[in-house]
Amino acid sequence: MFADLGIPVFDADAAVHKLYEHGGAAVGLIAEAYPGCVKDGAVDRSALAARVASDAEGLVRLEKIVHPLVALEQNLFLDMAKAAGSDMVILDIPLLFETGGGARLDAVVVVSAPQGLQRSRVLSRPGMTPEKLDHILARQMPDAEKRAQAHFVVETDKGFDHARAQVENIVATLRRRRR
Repeated sequence: MFADLGIPVFDADAAVHKLYEHGGAAVGLIAEAYPGCVKDGAVDRSALAARVASDAEGLVRLEKIVHPLVALEQNLFLDMAKAAGSDMVILDIPLLFETGGGARLDAVVVVSAPQGLQRSRVLSRPGMTPEKLDHILARQMPDAEKRAQAHFVVETDKGFDHARAQVENIVATLRRRRR
């Protein structure tokens, strides 16, 4: 919705997917650190997930490989947005609070839904299981804490029009503050 308003959006998850694709910057590093997790020149995400899950330090090692590469992509994005004259950008970053990243931003927007709705939405994704979701949620700060730390909260349980109105209000508020 922010992109629909002409605001450049950096999606950290999409950046990771790009790094894992054939020719991506993370492929060789992951092949070296996790033998057998690269197939046909791309990271086999299922194999990598299984390997990381079976190794107590696996996730930490993986993050040491991937996070600096994502940071480089993010910096390139910010440089391009600045060069294009953008007055604001959105950084869509999972685990923002958990990694201490919120402190460096002018404002933080949290997208929120009641727990039951969140679970049903996530479990409807291909390949998602209750066990995978529980593992993901265990790494995340509880929603109530994220909401308390956010400057803005977008409620997504009242439909797209309601969410879009909230996003438009956030953008207008931020632009007023910048003047």
